[in-house]
This record gives sequence, C-alpha cells and structure tokens, in this order.
Amino acid sequence: MANYFTDTLHYRHYLQHPLMQRIVELKERNYADRDTYDYAPLDFGDAVDSYEKVLEIVGEICAETIAPNAESVDQEGPAVHDGRVTYASGTRVNLETVRKAGLMGIALPRRFGGLNFPIVPYIMAADMVSRADAGFENLWGLQDCAETLYEFGNDDQRQRYLPRVCAGETMSMDLTEPDAGSDLQSVMLKATFSEQDSCWYLNGVKRFITNGDSDIHLVLARSEEGTRDGRGLSMFIYDKRNGGVNVRRIENKMGIKGSPTCELVFRNARAELCGERRLGLIKYVMALMNGARLGIMAQAVGLSEAACWEGYAYARERKQFGKAIIEFPAVYEMVALMRAKADASRAILYETARFVDVYKALEDISKERKLTPEERLELKKYNKLADAYTPMGKGMTTEFANQNTYDAIQIHGGSGFMKDYACERLYRDARITNIYEGTTQLQVVAAIRHVTTGTYLNQLRAYETLEYKPELDALKQKLTGMTGKYEKLVSLVTETKESEYIDFQARRLVEAAAHCIMGYLLLLDANREDAFRRSAEVYVRYGEAEVEKIYAYITRFDREDLAHYK
Repeated sequence: MANYFTDTLHYRHYLQHPLMQRIVELKERNYADRDTYDYAPLDFGDAVDSYEKVLEIVGEICAETIAPNAESVDQEGPAVHDGRVTYASGTRVNLETVRKAGLMGIALPRRFGGLNFPIVPYIMAADMVSRADAGFENLWGLQDCAETLYEFGNDDQRQRYLPRVCAGETMSMDLTEPDAGSDLQSVMLKATFSEQDSCWYLNGVKRFITNGDSDIHLVLARSEEGTRDGRGLSMFIYDKRNGGVNVRRIENKMGIKGSPTCELVFRNARAELCGERRLGLIKYVMALMNGARLGIMAQAVGLSEAACWEGYAYARERKQFGKAIIEFPAVYEMVALMRAKADASRAILYETARFVDVYKALEDISKERKLTPEERLELKKYNKLADAYTPMGKGMTTEFANQNTYDAIQIHGGSGFMKDYACERLYRDARITNIYEGTTQLQVVAAIRHVTTGTYLNQLRAYETLEYKPELDALKQKLTGMTGKYEKLVSLVTETKESEYIDFQARRLVEAAAHCIMGYLLLLDANREDAFRRSAEVYVRYGEAEVEKIYAYITRFDREDLAHYK
C-alpha cells in the first residue's frame, strides 16, 4: 500500500536528530506518565517508536484516502445553507477517517485525550497531509488552535474544550475583518460584558476565516470601549453550540477549495474571555500566529514535495525527440533544483520546529515548578531562535512552494495547464501560502531585526564550528564564503543608519541569510546521512549564485536611486 511516511526518508532522519532526545525528555517530564498511561513511552527509543507507528498511520491515510479524494474535493468544494457550512463529500470522509484514527489533538497532553506528541512529529503529520491535499490541512491543522487555548485558557476551559478537540471537533481562529487584514490593531468586532448574565457578547463581522463554521472558535474582539489600537483587544472562546454566529458566505477562491473561507456575522454571540483582558493581540494572537506560521511552513513543504513527485514522474514518462525529457539538461536541472528546494525547505521547517519544541516545553514546565538557571538560559536561547527562524522559514518555504509548483507545470508543458494533472491544483493551492498568516513582505519585517542584531550571523558561526566529513569540505568552504559576503552586506547596509534604506534592502539581506542557513542545514543532514548529499550539492551552488546576485545588487546600489522606486 502507498504510504507518505515510508516513501520519504526524511522523517525518520529528523526524528533521530541529536536535539530530539532533549525535546522528548522535556515533553515527557522524564517519562513521568509511564506509570499512569499504558501508551506513554518508557524512554526515548520507545517514544520515537510510538511516533513512527502513528506517523505510518497518517502516511497511509494520506496516500490511500486524502490524496485520492483531493480532486473531487477541489471540484465540489464546501457549500453554505441557512448560515451553516456543508463540507464536500470527500472532506467529510477525510475528517471521519482521521477522527477514527485518533489523529486530532495529537500534540495535547494525555489527560485531555491527546497523545502528548512534541511539535516535530505533529508537524511531520501536517507535512504529509499537505502533500495529499493542502486544503484539508487547513481543517486538520487548525487543531493547533487548541495549543493556544491550552497555553492561555484557565483549568476549567481546558477541561471543557480540549477533550472535545481530541475527540475530533474542529477549531478556527477568527481574527481578520473587512477593514482589518494584516493590520489587526484595527479589529472592531465588539465584545460587551453583561453583568446580568455574567458573560461576554460578541457583535460584528469577521472575514477570510478559515473553517469559519468550526465547533470552537478563538475570536479577537474589542473589549475596551473608546480604544482603537491593540491595547483594547482581548481573546474570546466562542462555542458553536451556543449559537449567535452565522456564515454569510464562503469565498470563491483560486485554490485550497476544500477549506471553507468564511465571512461570519456575530449577533449577540455568547462567549467567554480567554486569558486576561487587553492581551488579545499583544500576547495571545502573536503566539497563535507563530504556531500558524509553522503550520503554513509545513503546508508549503508538503506542496513542494508533491510538486517534486509530479514533476519527476512526468519527466521520466514523457518522451520527446525519441527520449524521456528528463534526459535533457534544461529539465534535469529543473527537477534537481526542485528536489533541493523541497529538501532545504524541510530542513528549515524541522530546525524551526525543534527550537519551538524546546522553548514551549520549558515554558510549560515553568508553570509547574521554578526553572533552574540553566533551563532559563535554554528557554531564552531557543525562544530567540524560534522567533528568528519562524518568519525566515515561512517566507522562504512558501516562496519555494510557489516556484516548485510553477516548475512542475512547466515540466508538464501544455498538459500542466489542464485540470487532468494534479500539478494544476498544486499550483493554485500554493499561491496562498506566501500571503496568509502574514505575507512574505511582513515576514521580512519580522526577520530583519535578527539580521541587524546578529542572530542569524551568530547561528551561522555556530554551524561553521561543527565538524564535517572531509568529503563535505568543499561545500563547507562555499558556505563559509557565502557567510562572509552576507556579513559584509549587513555591515554595508546597517552602517548607513538610514532606516528607509535598511528597509529597502531588508528582503535581500534576509534572503542572503536564509540561503546560508538552509545550505548549512542541508550540509548537516548530509553529514549525518549520505542520501542528502545530492540536494546539499545542488542547493549550496544555487544559494551561492543567489548570494552573489544580492551582493552585486547591494554593493552597486546608489542610495540616491531610492527616489526612482517611489
């Protein structure tokens, strides 16, 4: 039987990464659950074995159910009747299958019915689901909202809502509005507290809400009268069982058609405060968005992987001028670069997931006991790295997903433009990834401070000091040279102390840092497993050329020329 876990070597490789042992120890509190739950792991090896068994189930469901349903779901799509959403028939089958397999809430603690998986194996599942159908990932992956509820809700809310998610109920995050897209400070959905009922009521409109008719909603609303900025916003939990929210319409989208993107109307919708007032945007949405961005990275990686499989298969089968088109240099270069970009994307995805895993686990432990000084330093280190890698990774992986799906169509030629081939759907699905949960341009805004403060350079120097096999020395030397050019560019731009000029060159500086980092991550993978060698060779050469272009552009740029771009 086809299986998306067993047909890709990367997953087991990343489960055995050196940092995983520390992650699992933290997540399992040194395996404290083994005396309470018969399915809790006894040690690291037992934990990884458990992850692999569950991921094999995910891989089989992806290959045997979700992927075969993807085409019909894309054509049928969801519908709205009397304010309620009906999923496409294939989506209903998918949801029922993953529910029966117990794949909802897999990252939540066991006491709520979850499997207590770290983020790394959870993101692996999201990666595979996205390869099968990126639109379905938007439904399945929104269980990640439960992490925010777990982190910031009170004990009563956790007890009431989290077991429902683990049992298969769906979630959504209701943030954007017709006049508040990326500028969430402008959110105006009104939250009013009723002394008589001792609860909150929500009134207003939300737009572009993924899975907007979900069972449990996290809603950003204005709780403080007279405010117009982020300090007046709070986070609320809305339970669909209470009524008061209707779907006005489903957006007619280019791609991810199986995922209903809804406009919602709130009319005296009963809700409860999540966490503290005024921290909705400042604290809770920021945490929610970072988790969502990691999920979009996984979605982009899954799409890149799917594009590789489609492009490679067609290039081997399609014959022109008496031979398979993969034998032509123009095509085999494209196929090799697609694979390298997919592998580099996956490398930064799991590096970011590991950073998030460590600091999230330590944050959770800090609620149970006081952290040691060493643990506090560890939390600070990995929190900073996660903050740096999330926007860079989201920007690069989604841009690469768009490039890979574009190239898959190009390999198919005219056939790729037809709906007969999956690459056409992949191309449409990929287009949203570098837009939602923060455009690539906004990711650059978030990442540039880690350029100017040296976070990326310090990490590159750390990668540089590691030991590599002698046969990889030539690649390491290339990366050392790339890093040197990146360092010069940072100095050249930041020494001007002109904020507008720094912002103008920010995208190029972030991309240069990313090519160096992703090159090193693939080199590290190749150092542990030879199967990554080819992608490392291809990507480092590609990255070297890209850094050279950026270097040439910035060093030849006259700051007075900025006027031409305005």
